[in-house]
Amino acid sequence: MTKHVQWQGQIDQEVYNALNQPGSMIVSPTKVGYIIMTNDKAGLERKFDAKQRNRNKPGVVLCGSMDELKELAQLTPSIEALYQRHWDEDILLGCILPWQPEAIEKYLQDDDRQELMMDRRQTSCFVIKFGTPSEQMAKAMWEQEGKMVYASSANPSGKGNRGKVAGIGERIESKADLILDADDYVESIQPDKTIDTRYEQGVMVSMVDEVGKIINDQPEAGQACPVVIRKGLDIDKIMMNLADQYDVWDYRHGQYY
Repeated sequence: MTKHVQWQGQIDQEVYNALNQPGSMIVSPTKVGYIIMTNDKAGLERKFDAKQRNRNKPGVVLCGSMDELKELAQLTPSIEALYQRHWDEDILLGCILPWQPEAIEKYLQDDDRQELMMDRRQTSCFVIKFGTPSEQMAKAMWEQEGKMVYASSANPSGKGNRGKVAGIGERIESKADLILDADDYVESIQPDKTIDTRYEQGVMVSMVDEVGKIINDQPEAGQACPVVIRKGLDIDKIMMNLADQYDVWDYRHGQYY
């Protein structure tokens, strides 16, 4: 049986050590439920097998700091300012962005993991402020080990875990190396919501055009602009921040897929 570890507010060394192993795959809590966390191609392969998931979706990179985000992803001044605002306000945000060429060469090519980390447009989703238990590990992995952490929701593809570790499903539970439990933490993020009304995902904003090129810093009408392609936790705050940062942006939930 897969071992469960209860989160105690600080980084759990046993879980961290497990995540740091080659080919590892653990389950960890976020603001919107449980995720699978991996750190290399072998772990990503395990994730796809555990979830039985299609490979057409963009990979998710968990950024434990703004410095990590800036080293990995291409940003314009407006995109960086948008991220910084959400970082300062502790708001979960994920944007579809191209990679920095230097980051591809330095971090992705040793095991050809880019085929599992990028979509058909060579972009990924770079996420910040995703929840303290998982942020602690992503930050430490980057700063202490020089490793990125990749994520996917910890539930059978297309089904939510409802913010309960019991909802990750038998297949993922059996295949994970360790599971960090924190149902109380997940529940605390949306205390006014029920298991049926809570958001089970974060907002995703596309910052690229149809071929994966980053948008202009301040696009004009008719040009590729920021597009909210998935609603989720704090959608109201994020749309307000988009409106403050950009004169032109769009809302098309589900467009990407």
